[in-house]
Amino acid sequence: MLKRRIIDGTTTPDGCELELSQHDQDFSIDIDKWELMSSRAHGSEEAMARLALDTFKGSKQARWLVGGLGMGFTLRATLDVIDSCGGGSVVVAEVFQAVVDWNRGPLAHLASHPLDDPRAEVWVGDVYDLLEPGAKPFDIILLDVDNGPDAFTLRSNERLYQPDGLQRLRNSLSPGGVLAVWSSADHNAFRSRFGKAGFKVATKRVPARPDRPKKRNVIFLGTPR
Repeated sequence: MLKRRIIDGTTTPDGCELELSQHDQDFSIDIDKWELMSSRAHGSEEAMARLALDTFKGSKQARWLVGGLGMGFTLRATLDVIDSCGGGSVVVAEVFQAVVDWNRGPLAHLASHPLDDPRAEVWVGDVYDLLEPGAKPFDIILLDVDNGPDAFTLRSNERLYQPDGLQRLRNSLSPGGVLAVWSSADHNAFRSRFGKAGFKVATKRVPARPDRPKKRNVIFLGTPR
């Protein structure tokens, strides 16, 4: 039996251990030995880009922001969607330099090297800090940070899902823009906060893995009212 092999790791500002490991052909990123994401499950991340574009009513050549690089699947899906609608660009924000390095190295093949695409700009830092008042707005924002509203990788991620963070996200959207938020599960309290922040909210349950359709994640879709 093949053993799990730790490829690399880094310590988060909160003192947790973030590790990249491999078992056979599968990769995982773990936080303090708890699996945060796996290369086996990325169906819902890919669905998020398509759902956001279907909701968006503006120009299909949109300016996108992907909050959270992960294993590159959300970024790849965004680039594929951009291909399908004739153009656009995407900024991907990732707080950990190590995750960017992993996506340029051992994880690069998983999502067909999305960081090599000239339409993708990488911004290393907290996506919250990228959403500064007065900055150029985005047409579509995909928030795929941490485990969704129940953030546990970094305590600072929680602010994205609170009223002030949601208002900051809303102010960073162009008129008619869309904010899509990935969550590992449904979250009634977050749905309520999302609506109170001035969004019309819809939810979609999508399979995490095509071979396990009963296991579903949730995509929250918000359009400013």
